[in-house]
Amino acid sequence: MPLEVRWPFPQRPAVSWRVCSSLIMGMVGSYSYVWTKYMNRLTVHNQEVLLELVDHRPTDTPLITLSNHQSCMDDPHIWGVLKFRQLWNFNKMRWTPAASDICFTTELYSRFFSRGKCVPVCRGDGVYQKGMDFILEKLNRGEWVHIFPEGKVNMTEEFIRLKWGVGRLIAECSLNPIILPLWHVGLSDVLPNAQPYIPRIGKRITVLVGKPFSVKDLVESLRAENKTQMEMRKTLTDFIQVEFRRLKAEAEVLHRQIQTKS
Repeated sequence: MPLEVRWPFPQRPAVSWRVCSSLIMGMVGSYSYVWTKYMNRLTVHNQEVLLELVDHRPTDTPLITLSNHQSCMDDPHIWGVLKFRQLWNFNKMRWTPAASDICFTTELYSRFFSRGKCVPVCRGDGVYQKGMDFILEKLNRGEWVHIFPEGKVNMTEEFIRLKWGVGRLIAECSLNPIILPLWHVGLSDVLPNAQPYIPRIGKRITVLVGKPFSVKDLVESLRAENKTQMEMRKTLTDFIQVEFRRLKAEAEVLHRQIQTKS
């Protein structure tokens, strides 16, 4: 499915583009900060791990965060867990793939979402497409990328197999990324997947930040064994899926405990 609009990112962004992007990131981030943290009841476990990696990881170390996808506004709502100053810092904030058939259907939408550091990814075009290449370039510069590896809003909230895009990014990254899984529960109550699509207040949200890890040894082992790119993508995605599944179970228990206490 081809992109319906022009490619939204200039080769060399002008100062005006960066200023506009910083304002959009900051304003949307501020909304998320207030709505998630103060209009609802947010509990974050191991929050300091994420905050530290956003602020203080080495400049040559990219960060890949992964989370489940419960509703169409998980991003930006989930970034209410960050510090306010981080939300207004263009250089520290995440890039994220976004569905081209939702976020990039008109030039106006394209301007807004691209300046929000969302990158168009076309469904059905596979792991080798311009949006994924662009995301890989950002990782190779040591930047932060957030991915929903389920590849869609998972309305049943059952565990589903992860898409191979994350495996490609890790396999082909020229640096050694830190991988940090997150699991959230309750964001689908804040914005249910049913009309009217209006964010709610007073809902309980649990965000569990997992343990950061590297797959450098695994990648090097796969390369030494002369595995194909497809084999590498599958093995890396399967490895991450195991970590992801563990986090899901733990987050759901923590969320139930909070509900019981209340």
